[in-house]
Amino acid sequence: MRQGSGILTTRQRRLAWLGFLLAALQAPVSAWLVSDDSWLFSLCVALMVATVLIADDARRRPADARTGD
Repeated sequence: MRQGSGILTTRQRRLAWLGFLLAALQAPVSAWLVSDDSWLFSLCVALMVATVLIADDARRRPADARTGD
């Protein structure tokens, strides 16, 4: 079986991982530095990017691996 194609290209996938890591690391730093709750926006962005990466992983897996056989 050939591998399924994902939503993202390899370059977009690397940039998405970089964006996820930067947003995930920025959230606790801004929570420590800023007194308001604006750090939650960084957390939400990181979760949205993580959702896209998970969806891309699901499309890249071969069909026989999804069934668990």
